[in-house]
Amino acid sequence: MASHILPADAFGDRFTLDELPLPRIPGGYAVQMLDTDKLLDRVTGAFLPVRSETLCGLFESFDSAYAAAHEWVCNHCPNPEDHRLAIVPAGFDSLLNRHVLIYGVLCGQP
Repeated sequence: MASHILPADAFGDRFTLDELPLPRIPGGYAVQMLDTDKLLDRVTGAFLPVRSETLCGLFESFDSAYAAAHEWVCNHCPNPEDHRLAIVPAGFDSLLNRHVLIYGVLCGQP
């Protein structure tokens, strides 16, 4: 595993879920690959679509999501600045049995 030092805002500004005005109740923090509906799975360390039945994509804290994103970047990105990851609020819909991207698919470029 390569060792990289990434800035504190490498995956977006730090936030607290209960301080955000969200349209639905979040279940936790998630690591989203920009321009996709994929989240980092806590169990496998792979990115899986939100509709995947095996996805375990919610982290209890920003710090745990950051640590997982940092590890993924160190293992998969030759140039860490090109990672295309963001920490986002996410939920889980028990009726649909799938994760929910509260902000939808975020784009890598505005």
